[in-house]
Amino acid sequence: MMRARSAVLTAIAAVVVAGCSTPDGENGSVPTVTETVTSTPPAETTAAAPGAAASKGDADPKTAPPAQGARLTVMDIRTGVHDGFDRVVYELGGRGMPGWRVSYVDQAIQDGSGLPVDVAGSAILEVQIEGSAYPFDSGVEPYDGPDPVRAQPGGSVVEVRGALVFEGVTQSFIGVSGPGLPFSVDVLTNPTRLVIDVER
Repeated sequence: MMRARSAVLTAIAAVVVAGCSTPDGENGSVPTVTETVTSTPPAETTAAAPGAAASKGDADPKTAPPAQGARLTVMDIRTGVHDGFDRVVYELGGRGMPGWRVSYVDQAIQDGSGLPVDVAGSAILEVQIEGSAYPFDSGVEPYDGPDPVRAQPGGSVVEVRGALVFEGVTQSFIGVSGPGLPFSVDVLTNPTRLVIDVER
């Protein structure tokens, strides 16, 4: 009886430990909190063949509205390499949940100034994060790292340029290695992140 009870307690402990952290995959890091996808994942109409990565979506524009009252500022930008796709992560601070408009564009043009932005790669994804705010309104320190953020060579993401706020929208550009590569957009929490996965 005692052995059976001990085995049950051991199994419960293993389940609890397994649920306490989830690999992030961003440059090999493992977060200390569980990530939750709060948007609807991209539809996958067919199962991947054995040994192949599942589709990350399609090349069509992706949009979603922000939560009412969202006031978010980009605090960090990073890239990651995964099996079959590359990831761009915009970590956000402030309050609320972001919306987005992400699509391929022929040229990178900066909002407000109308000036062109040089983006390396064969194609450009424009990222517009809605529900954005200036740091004095969101109460967090903005991203002040490298611009551009270079990705690991040989993948689908080449570099990420800019994170400028204009009229409640943060604009950024992702240079990708080829035109029309499928991509998906999700929001992860703890901390809040806008995640863009580009298929290789």
